[in-house]
Amino acid sequence: MSEETTLYRKYRPKNFKEILGQDHIVSALQGAIAEGNVGHGYLFYGSRGTGKTSIARIFAHELGASDTDIHEIDAASYTGVDHIRQLREEVQVLPFDSSKKVYIIDEVHMLSKAAFNAFLKTLEEPPSHVVFILATTELEKVPDTIQSRSQIFTFKKPTVSTIATMVARIAKAEGFSLEKSSAELVALLASGSFRDSLSILQKIIASSSDKKVSLEEVEKITGAPKSELVRRVLKGLAQGDAEDALKAVYEAVEANADIEMFMTLLLERMRGMLLLRYAKEVGTQVVANLPEVEQEVLTTLAEDTTSKINSETLKVFIEASTLVAHSPVPHLPLELAIMELSGQNT
Repeated sequence: MSEETTLYRKYRPKNFKEILGQDHIVSALQGAIAEGNVGHGYLFYGSRGTGKTSIARIFAHELGASDTDIHEIDAASYTGVDHIRQLREEVQVLPFDSSKKVYIIDEVHMLSKAAFNAFLKTLEEPPSHVVFILATTELEKVPDTIQSRSQIFTFKKPTVSTIATMVARIAKAEGFSLEKSSAELVALLASGSFRDSLSILQKIIASSSDKKVSLEEVEKITGAPKSELVRRVLKGLAQGDAEDALKAVYEAVEANADIEMFMTLLLERMRGMLLLRYAKEVGTQVVANLPEVEQEVLTTLAEDTTSKINSETLKVFIEASTLVAHSPVPHLPLELAIMELSGQNT
């Protein structure tokens, strides 16, 4: 599949109705257009793949700008002050065939200090026909002078459920069927990025032997930890049995599983189990996309009055998860957490 026909490009939202997970931003932008109260500078902030440039394009079109009058700039390759000086000259030219010229500057935090200084005056007093939409993943690197002259919109990471629903819908449109648990795993692997979820889905579709994608197939193609190993760790923790829990971790490591993802799956499952125990209706919704066997395991653990998994367990694993990325032995924080919780460190 060529770059032009990647799933992310093929299914990029074309209007505000197709935007997922950013209702607060869509509502504000639509309101500004309806009231004729459109600003000259916007700053979109959020993690990668959350829809910043997609919404910027849609907003530009809603403002009446044609493709000819929408200019996209990648600040990573546009960092110098000379580029900004050229931009300052370009914005003075009237739109080609629209009422507005819109400049979308992606990863704006990559501009040099001199470039930001050169851009400041243009942002402060742009021609009436120009709107700037700046996008960044690192707001702290954008000077306060730029921030104060822009309307800032913070993009939320979409929920696992939102991404899973989108992935299943697009897979169906491509002629594939994803089990609920398969879509949920793709969503978890994407870590809150619509773009990454579709890149993963594209890889799965390209490698799938048939049109029905099972959880096992997703695990195999993506290298994600096997759910059975995650369940074994949970059961070991619940029973205070460190040995089998540690064996499961060892098997995951031997299979080259991504330990950060292993931790994420453990945390998600623990969360689901504790919610089933303390807020059953909420917990039932949280685990709804999991395979029946996992739902049954989590329900059994939630109802087990002798289970050693509690809120403190979750806290210990959250702390361990923050150490995984920085540990010279990635799985060591996980093993230590299991030993600690099983009383094996005494």
